Amino acid sequence: MDIKSNSLYAQMQNMQLEAMGNRTSTIKNDNVIGAEVAPVNSSQSDFASMLKQAVNTVNDIQQEAGDKRTRFEMGDRSVTLADTMISASKASVAFEATVQVRNKFVEAYKEIMSMPV
Repeated sequence: MDIKSNSLYAQMQNMQLEAMGNRTSTIKNDNVIGAEVAPVNSSQSDFASMLKQAVNTVNDIQQEAGDKRTRFEMGDRSVTLADTMISASKASVAFEATVQVRNKFVEAYKEIMSMPV
Protein backbone atom coordinates (compact mmCIF):
# COMPACT_ATOMS: atom_id res chain seq x y z
CA MET A 1 0.00 0.00 0.00
CA ASP A 2 1.26 3.48 -0.80
CA ILE A 3 2.74 5.46 2.10
CA LYS A 4 0.89 8.62 1.04
CA SER A 5 -2.52 6.95 1.34
CA ASN A 6 -1.60 5.59 4.77
CA SER A 7 -0.42 8.99 5.97
CA LEU A 8 -3.88 10.59 5.67
CA TYR A 9 -5.40 7.81 7.76
CA ALA A 10 -2.56 8.02 10.29
CA GLN A 11 -2.96 11.79 10.52
CA MET A 12 -6.68 11.45 11.14
CA GLN A 13 -6.01 8.88 13.89
CA ASN A 14 -3.41 11.16 15.48
CA MET A 15 -5.82 14.10 15.40
CA GLN A 16 -8.48 11.94 17.04
CA LEU A 17 -6.08 10.89 19.81
CA GLU A 18 -4.98 14.48 20.34
CA ALA A 19 -8.59 15.67 20.48
CA MET A 20 -9.49 13.01 23.02
CA GLY A 21 -6.37 13.64 25.09
CA ASN A 22 -4.31 10.94 26.74
CA ARG A 23 -6.39 10.33 29.85
CA THR A 24 -4.92 8.11 32.52
CA SER A 25 -6.30 7.36 35.95
CA THR A 26 -5.20 5.53 39.06
CA ILE A 27 -7.75 2.91 40.11
CA LYS A 28 -7.65 1.22 43.51
CA ASN A 29 -10.48 -1.06 44.73
CA ASP A 30 -12.74 0.08 41.85
CA ASN A 31 -12.50 3.71 43.01
CA VAL A 32 -10.79 6.37 40.96
CA ILE A 33 -8.18 7.92 43.25
CA GLY A 34 -6.76 10.49 40.91
CA ALA A 35 -7.11 11.32 37.28
CA GLU A 36 -4.66 13.26 35.24
CA VAL A 37 -5.04 14.53 31.72
CA ALA A 38 -2.03 14.71 29.46
CA PRO A 39 -1.66 17.84 27.33
CA VAL A 40 -3.91 17.68 24.30
CA ASN A 41 -1.53 19.33 21.84
CA SER A 42 1.91 17.99 22.67
CA SER A 43 3.23 18.33 19.14
CA GLN A 44 4.95 21.43 17.82
CA SER A 45 2.81 21.73 14.70
CA ASP A 46 -0.57 23.38 14.87
CA PHE A 47 -3.85 22.14 13.49
CA ALA A 48 -3.85 24.36 10.41
CA SER A 49 -0.50 23.08 9.19
CA MET A 50 -1.56 19.46 9.75
CA LEU A 51 -4.76 20.05 7.81
CA LYS A 52 -2.89 21.76 5.00
CA GLN A 53 -0.41 18.88 4.84
CA ALA A 54 -3.26 16.35 4.66
CA VAL A 55 -4.96 18.27 1.82
CA ASN A 56 -1.64 18.54 -0.03
CA THR A 57 -1.12 14.79 0.35
CA VAL A 58 -4.55 14.11 -1.15
CA ASN A 59 -3.73 16.51 -3.98
CA ASP A 60 -0.46 14.69 -4.65
CA ILE A 61 -2.26 11.34 -4.75
CA GLN A 62 -4.80 12.72 -7.23
CA GLN A 63 -2.11 14.22 -9.44
CA GLU A 64 -0.21 10.93 -9.45
CA ALA A 65 -3.40 9.09 -10.48
CA GLY A 66 -4.04 11.62 -13.25
CA ASP A 67 -0.46 11.28 -14.46
CA LYS A 68 -0.71 7.47 -14.58
CA ARG A 69 -4.05 7.69 -16.37
CA THR A 70 -2.60 10.05 -18.99
CA ARG A 71 0.50 7.91 -19.47
CA PHE A 72 -1.63 4.78 -19.88
CA GLU A 73 -3.93 6.50 -22.39
CA MET A 74 -0.93 7.71 -24.40
CA GLY A 75 0.35 4.14 -24.69
CA ASP A 76 3.22 4.15 -22.17
CA ARG A 77 4.02 0.46 -21.74
CA SER A 78 5.61 0.98 -18.32
CA VAL A 79 2.17 1.77 -16.84
CA THR A 80 -0.28 -1.11 -16.61
CA LEU A 81 -4.04 -0.95 -16.41
CA ALA A 82 -3.90 -2.45 -12.91
CA ASP A 83 -1.51 0.26 -11.70
CA THR A 84 -3.73 2.93 -13.20
CA MET A 85 -6.90 1.57 -11.62
CA ILE A 86 -5.28 1.07 -8.21
CA SER A 87 -3.93 4.61 -8.28
CA ALA A 88 -7.35 5.98 -9.26
CA SER A 89 -9.00 4.01 -6.45
CA LYS A 90 -6.50 5.32 -3.89
CA ALA A 91 -7.16 8.87 -5.07
CA SER A 92 -10.91 8.33 -4.81
CA VAL A 93 -10.69 6.92 -1.28
CA ALA A 94 -8.38 9.74 -0.14
CA PHE A 95 -10.73 12.36 -1.58
CA GLU A 96 -13.81 10.76 -0.01
CA ALA A 97 -12.04 10.65 3.37
CA THR A 98 -11.20 14.34 3.03
CA VAL A 99 -14.81 15.18 2.18
CA GLN A 100 -16.03 13.23 5.22
CA VAL A 101 -13.58 15.07 7.49
CA ARG A 102 -14.77 18.37 6.03
CA ASN A 103 -18.39 17.39 6.65
CA LYS A 104 -17.60 16.58 10.28
CA PHE A 105 -15.90 19.96 10.72
CA VAL A 106 -18.89 21.78 9.24
CA GLU A 107 -21.25 19.78 11.45
CA ALA A 108 -19.17 20.59 14.55
CA TYR A 109 -19.01 24.27 13.55
CA LYS A 110 -22.80 24.45 13.16
CA GLU A 111 -23.29 22.76 16.51
CA ILE A 112 -20.92 25.18 18.24
CA MET A 113 -22.55 28.18 16.57
CA SER A 114 -26.01 27.05 17.73
CA MET A 115 -24.92 26.87 21.38
CA PRO A 116 -26.29 29.64 23.58
CA VAL A 117 -23.70 32.06 24.91
